[in-house]
Amino acid sequence: MRADCGSCFGLCCVALTFSVSADFPVDKGAGEPCSHLQEDFRCGVHTDLRQRGFRGCTVYDCFGAGQKISQITFAGQDWRQEPRSAERMFAVLPVMRQLQELLWYLNEALERTPEPALHEEIKASLAETERLTLGGPAALLDLDVAAHRATVNPLLLHTSELIRAGTGGGKKKNRRGADLFGAKLRGADLRGADLRGAYLIAADLRGADLRLADLIGADCRDTDLRGADLTGSIFLTQTQVNAAKGDSTTKLPPSLARPAHW
Repeated sequence: MRADCGSCFGLCCVALTFSVSADFPVDKGAGEPCSHLQEDFRCGVHTDLRQRGFRGCTVYDCFGAGQKISQITFAGQDWRQEPRSAERMFAVLPVMRQLQELLWYLNEALERTPEPALHEEIKASLAETERLTLGGPAALLDLDVAAHRATVNPLLLHTSELIRAGTGGGKKKNRRGADLFGAKLRGADLRGADLRGAYLIAADLRGADLRLADLIGADCRDTDLRGADLTGSIFLTQTQVNAAKGDSTTKLPPSLARPAHW
């Protein structure tokens, strides 16, 4: 579930669209190769993306969808060699990315759930999700990802509740889906909090205690996490970390890397 750009045909650099904004300095349409994409599918300005205004590129993470599509779904045939497959290859990317993200969550749930019966349910869901990722292009494009996610979510929620039990989270720290845009939460005690789907955009969480907090789906763009403790946080992803602001004093789960721009 980790991106291996060396095994991918630069799919995110072609399939995705972006517009002039704080994240990108130019407009690019879906299916249009980025002007910095080289013949070997590498980025020509990778080392200074942020300095050139391509902050969005440094935030994006495909959870390994790019290489799986390139090497398995399309058996190593790239869109330049097989132009007729390009449109389907690009269309499969958002579907595969969602499935790979679910695999990330399910693997974490499998590792952390304390309940044996739930463990077996998660294993079965993990196997089914993996099976779906191995389908052909047509099967992937026909897949109702939202429906599959709906079958997975109760398992993730139950796992979260079990992990957070006894942390003092309770109703007082139920911030699920909360609008915390720019919220002043410096030093806040959010241990075991339910922050699923919360809008933490530009929130000040410096020095906050986020140990064992459930952060699945939380919007962490420009969230200030300097000095915050996210040890053992639940369902936190590299994309969320990349989008936030942090420093050398930010404590992260061992499964996540400290972004170079911190």
